[in-house]
Amino acid sequence: MPHIALPDGLPGILGPMAFRPETAKPMNELADVLLRGPSTLTPGERELIATYVSSQNDCFFCQTVHGAVAAHHLGGNEQLVIDVKQNPSGAGVSQKMKALLAIAGKVQRGGKSVTPEDIERARELGATDLELHDTVLIAAAFCMYNRYVDGLATWAPSDSHIYREAGARLAAEGYQASTARQAAAR
Repeated sequence: MPHIALPDGLPGILGPMAFRPETAKPMNELADVLLRGPSTLTPGERELIATYVSSQNDCFFCQTVHGAVAAHHLGGNEQLVIDVKQNPSGAGVSQKMKALLAIAGKVQRGGKSVTPEDIERARELGATDLELHDTVLIAAAFCMYNRYVDGLATWAPSDSHIYREAGARLAAEGYQASTARQAAAR
């Protein structure tokens, strides 16, 4: 049961966003820029970073919904999402992506955990300054999103089909559109 009175029927972050739409707008704008905006990292790669950080934070809703978005962008490859969550250094992603996931994991533990050696390794594997910046910001933002969801004790459905549908919709329409649809339905 949520710690505050949230609108009924809205799982995870959607309940708090409906409760306080004026904060939902900038949060969704940030998510759209980071996960869908112009980048040399694919939307699938960026969603993998969000999923990995959310799994490290043990946020069921966020890791499941962003994992579904990542899988959708990756041609339905749900096993890759599971592999990244369980063992990113052994997952079937590029060496550069493994280095970025390692950085994201360190940001999740604490920003000061990222070392110059971590950055240099990622650069040696082809990471650009923009990719490094966005990896750190995705990781930091998802720590905030995860704590928002879990700090208010929101509920999350357990049916994986619901997340697959949401993942396909979010991949196609984005985060701002998703919240706008929820507001219009109310």
